[in-house]
Amino acid sequence: MTTTASTRVTVPVIELSNVSREFRMGTHVVTALDGINLIIERGEMVAIIGPSGSGKSTLMNTLGCLDQPSSGSFMLNGQDVSDLSDDQLAETRSRQLGFVFQSYNLLPRETALSNVELPLKYAGGLSGYERRLAARTALDRVGLTERYDHLPMQMSGGEQQRVGIARALVQNPALILADEPTGNLDTNSSAEVIEMLRSLNEQDGKTIVVVTHDTEVAEAMKRIVVFRDGRIVDDRAVVHASADSNDNTTESNQ
Repeated sequence: MTTTASTRVTVPVIELSNVSREFRMGTHVVTALDGINLIIERGEMVAIIGPSGSGKSTLMNTLGCLDQPSSGSFMLNGQDVSDLSDDQLAETRSRQLGFVFQSYNLLPRETALSNVELPLKYAGGLSGYERRLAARTALDRVGLTERYDHLPMQMSGGEQQRVGIARALVQNPALILADEPTGNLDTNSSAEVIEMLRSLNEQDGKTIVVVTHDTEVAEAMKRIVVFRDGRIVDDRAVVHASADSNDNTTESNQ
């Protein structure tokens, strides 16, 4: 998907310009990302797919400010983060990024409310009342109003992942990064999590990037970027049939 500067209304959330990432293994150099150019505009919902070793995990680490490019430029929400210090990267992760993990990464002895509140404690600046209010609001948004005081072991996998999504939302980040968010879920729970992500995108305008091996998850997004050998080999919009078109099809077949 190509977007020219003349047609942009807002600053892209993500803008990678000729980004490469190399790793040295003894005398051998492995190129994980090879001259990547990628723009993701505010409000997009993008799936990153590709086989193991294709570079998508390295890309996710780069977008998550967990790793930095060997060369090239990475602009996050209009800020060049390519040369930030470790402390500056940590601050950027805390303030601008929300992470959703395959294994949920919830503290087992903490309630849903405490797990969602945790990023706010690390960030500082809010009172205990303000943190709890923000955590409750985030849990309400993902449909877990009745689960504030439940421990992870008292919730289903799908509910635990929704707690993870609430935790990602609690600081109102510019970007939500989801790494195999349905990887540990059954079919029904996977569908619920996908629908929640779509709702956050369509109703709340959240920019969402999902890394997945699951083609069904990818096809539920609005754009698919395919990686192979450290390069983007395909970048396409996903066209979803609307309810109206489905109704028309049904009527025409009667």
